[in-house]
Amino acid sequence: MAEASRLSPVAIRSRLVLEIASELAGGDDRSVRVAEVRMRDLATERALSLSSLTTIGAMFDVAEGRLDLAMANPSAALTLAYRGRGPFKKPLPLRTIAVIPAADQYVFAVRKELGLTHFEDIAAKRAPLRVLVRGVPDHFLHVMLDDIATASGFSVNDLVAWGGELRKAGPHPLPGDEKFAAVARGDADAMFDEGAAGWVGAAAGAGMTILPFRENTMQKLEAMGYRRAVLRKAVYPQLQADVLTVDFSGWPIFVRADLPDQRVTQICEALEARKGRIALQQPGPLPLERMCSDAPDAPIGVPLHPAAERFWRACGYLR
Repeated sequence: MAEASRLSPVAIRSRLVLEIASELAGGDDRSVRVAEVRMRDLATERALSLSSLTTIGAMFDVAEGRLDLAMANPSAALTLAYRGRGPFKKPLPLRTIAVIPAADQYVFAVRKELGLTHFEDIAAKRAPLRVLVRGVPDHFLHVMLDDIATASGFSVNDLVAWGGELRKAGPHPLPGDEKFAAVARGDADAMFDEGAAGWVGAAAGAGMTILPFRENTMQKLEAMGYRRAVLRKAVYPQLQADVLTVDFSGWPIFVRADLPDQRVTQICEALEARKGRIALQQPGPLPLERMCSDAPDAPIGVPLHPAAERFWRACGYLR
């Protein structure tokens, strides 16, 4: 197996889905058959469809019965879907199986010369920022940015109307890449993205300001279903002080609320049986005891499916 640290998030999620499918197909219950990642119930001819997608579309697909299992990124995305907030016009009938640990934060880095000290200053100064954001068009980062801007007193369209722009291109920033170079040349003013551990220290070290939120803005976001996070100077000594921001942790594995208990139990059994074969970004077996207990890097914002809760409790992971 390749070293866990070299696996991308997409590879981790795909491996998890394949291991669940493999365990179900090879188990004692012969009522399911595998076709790629589709499990077929031979009694009803209904396929059990498992997906590693983390898009808004995947959440609607599970809610509307086109998929039985998918994932979300971050945990807050599933919380908004469950509450019917943000892009979700009504609550979706979704429940959590477990949450893959992934500690992360949303980072808002701007050129120091702009004189901004808080994210809300963008609206106060009508700053025409040229912002570099993630190139994936359906990434939940873009939804979050809309909600964050609204809570801070402006919209993404306002930013454009003030003479700014959002450039959707590439992955998250990394030291020495084109995004860092564009800011250094003065061709861009800001980088808004997650993957904090990979670039926030370098951005602050290069003289960029990492914008914090004011408390009233954070409270508005928390009311929607987002979680607060802190970029700590103790972790990133290049920062001038701790920075209040929005959490981007966790990859929830979720199903529709009415997925039969038997199938949910089988999925949990598969995770338990294959936990030593599903690599994360740190060594060791899948930490299921943290994945079902609302850990800081695996926050649970949507209730566990009752069958999943019973299974994890029987395993001794829940008290």
